[in-house]
Amino acid sequence: MEINLKRPELEDRELINGYLKYADTRSCEMTFANSYLWSRHYDTGFAIVEDMLVFGNTAGDTSFTFPVGPGDEKRAVDALMAYCEEKGVPFQLHNITEGDFAKLEQFYPGELSIAYERDYADYVYETEKLSRLSGKKYHSKKNHVNKFKAMYPDWSYEPITKDNVEECFQMALRWRELNGCEEDEEKHAEICVALNFLRLFEELEMRGGALRVNGEIAAFTIGEPVGKDTLVVHIEKAFADVQGAYTMINQQFAEHEGAGFTYLNREEDMGEEGLRQAKMSYKPVFLIEKGVVRRKTLL
Repeated sequence: MEINLKRPELEDRELINGYLKYADTRSCEMTFANSYLWSRHYDTGFAIVEDMLVFGNTAGDTSFTFPVGPGDEKRAVDALMAYCEEKGVPFQLHNITEGDFAKLEQFYPGELSIAYERDYADYVYETEKLSRLSGKKYHSKKNHVNKFKAMYPDWSYEPITKDNVEECFQMALRWRELNGCEEDEEKHAEICVALNFLRLFEELEMRGGALRVNGEIAAFTIGEPVGKDTLVVHIEKAFADVQGAYTMINQQFAEHEGAGFTYLNREEDMGEEGLRQAKMSYKPVFLIEKGVVRRKTLL
């Protein structure tokens, strides 16, 4: 058999979303926008296998995500195993959650192992708590918000629309200049994705919020729904010299755009210690751990 991975394009959005609606997940990767905009950097492709959607790597190691869609999960995984055997490559699945692995254990008892990767675990928070910042756990965050309001009495928050998205784009370009993105490959990739989120904001039906200080955009956040009760935050940018801007845009986005969602998924920390400390300081209610699944080797 043949599995031909195709890099996602805008015209594939309806097709991919038609399969993703079957996914019972809060994982940040399981949206069209995320797969489409990061596909160039991570060589991501998709294929339909046994009427199920899988994402895979179009370069390097052969690896697939857990299949989602209206078809039979086991038949799809069987097909992936058969493909790997035919190609003479090890069977491997990535971004596998605990729930996914529980299903795999039912399908193939004792045959597979999973290695969770802490750097890629998603941080999930209760939206109401990030919005209210009440209680002892959030005392310092609340102080940052109050200090921001005192320092910048003319501040304002507004949703991102076609009327202000260009201002956010220009702010992101300025942020790129100030943060040495051209000298850092990962930073460069991330800001390029951020710019494309803004460039395609309406086409991808994103949700966003922007913070103004002295009439200028000082911070913005972009996200979208994933699953039934979660809003995933893909991009958050703020000027470092505007004290408290990150804390403020976080709180305001949760209050306004997060309304109606039980959880906010603020994605992973990629092993960056400073980012890990920052994400933990907001007290996640749980982490979505994801790992790599392989066949167990027989001794």
